[in-house]
Amino acid sequence: MIFLGVCHTIVIDGRKGTYNAASPDELALVNAAKQFGYEFKGIDKDDCLLLEIKGNSQIQKYQLLNVCEFNSTRKRMSVIVKDPKGQIVLMCKGADSVIMERLSE
Repeated sequence: MIFLGVCHTIVIDGRKGTYNAASPDELALVNAAKQFGYEFKGIDKDDCLLLEIKGNSQIQKYQLLNVCEFNSTRKRMSVIVKDPKGQIVLMCKGADSVIMERLSE
């Protein structure tokens, strides 16, 4: 669920408090994460994605280091973040056919 709450390019409309997404699929995935208790709260001034996890009183920060946008050639999008533990993590989502061929046993 953390990946769904962090691996996206959604912005929050400050006036309405709603998500603005480039695609309906991306919006659906972030809303699904929210329904399961992983709510995207926005991006702070330090380019940290803010994720509130239900049952956890603190907001976790994932520092956004790079974004590889989705396109029809790659059929996937990726973000590179520094997680709350200080580890650098690549989060990737996309078409099953593209992701499956990149997995190792």
